[in-house]
Amino acid sequence: MGQGKRKKKARLDRQLLSRQMISVRFNVLAIGTRRSPARLLADERSYWSDLQEKALGVVFRDTVDDDFGWSLLVRDRVGRFRWVDGDVSLRSEGYATNGLRERIARVVQENNYEALGDQGDETNYPVDLFALPPDADPQRLHPSFKLVMDAPGRAPSRAVLMQIAPWLAPSDPHFVREFQFTQFDQRLWELYLWAALRELGFDIEQPEAPDFLCRAPGIEFTVEATTVAASTSGPLAVHPNPETQEEMREFLANHMPMKFGSALTSKLNKKNKDGESYWERRKAANKPFILAIADFHKPGKLDEPGSMTYTASALWPYLYGHRVEWELEDGQLKISAIKNPEHVYGEKVIPSGFFDLPGAENISAVLFSNAGTLAKFDRMGVGAGFGAPDHRYYRVGVRYNHDKNAVSPKPFAEEVKIGHEEFWSDELQLFHNPNAKHSLSTDAFGITQHFFENGEVRSITPENTVLASRTLIVRLIGKEEEKSVV
Repeated sequence: MGQGKRKKKARLDRQLLSRQMISVRFNVLAIGTRRSPARLLADERSYWSDLQEKALGVVFRDTVDDDFGWSLLVRDRVGRFRWVDGDVSLRSEGYATNGLRERIARVVQENNYEALGDQGDETNYPVDLFALPPDADPQRLHPSFKLVMDAPGRAPSRAVLMQIAPWLAPSDPHFVREFQFTQFDQRLWELYLWAALRELGFDIEQPEAPDFLCRAPGIEFTVEATTVAASTSGPLAVHPNPETQEEMREFLANHMPMKFGSALTSKLNKKNKDGESYWERRKAANKPFILAIADFHKPGKLDEPGSMTYTASALWPYLYGHRVEWELEDGQLKISAIKNPEHVYGEKVIPSGFFDLPGAENISAVLFSNAGTLAKFDRMGVGAGFGAPDHRYYRVGVRYNHDKNAVSPKPFAEEVKIGHEEFWSDELQLFHNPNAKHSLSTDAFGITQHFFENGEVRSITPENTVLASRTLIVRLIGKEEEKSVV
């Protein structure tokens, strides 16, 4: 065999040590890797790994110089995929791809993953959401935590949570214990927010309070998470469980605004031991401040949707103090915003218009999603190839209808498979405060955004925005099927 043939065979043999990845799998494994300037400077073209996925790589086009490069990622000492090598100013995408695959092959042959990945700045130990304390009483574990830890069908969400955990650096030392025992929904909501904000391109710190400090070129803001929980006393403790359309209208017009209002005003009025509100504390001072809220007050069941699937429409009227009325005139949709001074449920009365409350000018916006649930983590995991054997995952829901005269959303149904492309931020809605002391740039968020200007509603809604959905997990047992809805 001539020298040229030997070199070609050696190159082909080395290429057998790497393989191409789908983007959704790379995005889960490297969920915290990208820094905020990356989306501005690099147009990612392809993703690669060794056969054991101990090393990952990305080929990109430099959007400034219009040439190509590659980056190699290996896990650091706490399990995070981080940059360890790369090359730039390459003449073609093919040349960059060959360079990356050669570098992956060399890592495999040298088997020096651990030494290569040592960054020298790792924490002493990673956050491990599933490591139980030695004195843990299994009977005291939160039911949802037990589900995600033990249920075979929850393998996708477990896999995704395990990739997120090493990136976390919460100042709250009780975060993991609360996730496992007492406040699963609240901590899962924060994990979802972290993933969605990272996907939107923000670098994140986790100070003691507020929960997140977010940065990207040209913008910096803080976020405090809160949730709507079941009431244990007072007039809202008895849930009305609406069944008719009229009962649902009354529920959304009065009961739910009070639920949202209780969670939001609690954060608005809360002060620390030094008398400081969230927006006055250290790194949060003089920056836009967002309250992020989700509704967990009534969980879903197999034959009954959870409250978060249908309560979103109650938030807008409470925040802006107006209700929306519409009518069709000659096929044209006419929308009007009508002032709504208060919400009344039984003997309880609260003023409408959260953004009009004293002190609310310090709230730049309210961020909402009804997707901060295990179902979301499952679907993201299935798309990345972490689906459980002998299980099928199906999703049904409604998307925003972009027909300007539409009065109802678009229904959809789909099977979630490997390669399923879904984004953490698909269901996020940002409600801008018209009275904000520190406003937020509209261009900083590629999500649904709402405004109230000159007495009128205005919204920006991206394509494929999901308004609500449910996920069906089917376990195949011979000729039988075992189903659960989440």
